[in-house]
Amino acid sequence: MRATSRLLRSCRITLFTRENCGLCSQARSVLSDVWDKRPFAFEQVDIIKPEAKRWRDLYEFDVPVIHVSKAEWPAENPELSSKAVKLMHRFTPQDVEAKMDAVESS
Repeated sequence: MRATSRLLRSCRITLFTRENCGLCSQARSVLSDVWDKRPFAFEQVDIIKPEAKRWRDLYEFDVPVIHVSKAEWPAENPELSSKAVKLMHRFTPQDVEAKMDAVESS
C-alpha cells in the first residue's frame, strides 16, 4: 500500500525570511534536508514585502523563523504567533523533525 501525498505532507512549515540573510539561506538548506526525508507543505514569507508588514513587526530582527503546523490548519496569523510551534535563528534537521513530531501527535 502506498502512502498518499496527504499523509506524506501532514505538516506545513512556514519560513519567515528576508533577502540577503545568511542564516535564512542556512535555514532553507536545513528545510531541504528535512524535506528529502520527510516531505511537508511549504510556505515562505518575505517579511520585507509590504504585504507582510505585520510579520515584519514581529520578526524583523529574528529571521529566520519557522512555524510548524498541521497542513490542514488555517494559514499562519500574526495575532496567534505566540501560540505557534516555532524555531528561530539556527536549527538542525533534528530540531525541525522534533517539532514536526510534536505537531503530528497533537
